[in-house]
Amino acid sequence: MSLKQQIDADIKQAMLAKNKEELEALRSIKSMILLAETEKGVSADITSEAESKLLMKAAKQRKESAEIFQKENRAELAQKELTQLEVINRYLPKQLTEEELTVEVKKIIEQVGAKGPQDMGKVMGIATKQLAGKADGKVISELVKKILTA
Repeated sequence: MSLKQQIDADIKQAMLAKNKEELEALRSIKSMILLAETEKGVSADITSEAESKLLMKAAKQRKESAEIFQKENRAELAQKELTQLEVINRYLPKQLTEEELTVEVKKIIEQVGAKGPQDMGKVMGIATKQLAGKADGKVISELVKKILTA
């Protein structure tokens, strides 16, 4: 079952359960998928990799919005964003733990033969492709920098 079909089924469930917050989050995900499918140059359904990127982007937006709302003492809006983030996270692939991510990054550094911070670009190029959807790019970047400067 594709992500789009899964979202459609879950929208129906949320409607039946009268769960407004979940319904809103699911509709925003479906909207993102439909926009991606109707973009210029896209001929068919989007790939699972593209779906994963869309979900990661949506999750990142919700997380950043929630942080901003919390700083502005807008707890009700922050809670709404966190609820949507929770729904989005259900459809994302399992995120790597810090230990798993460290192991993967060290393997990539070995593969590339990186010696220091000057090789960060080479490592990040491969790391972002291999770890797409499994970890946030910012976290990967910080870890690569930390390992290469050690």
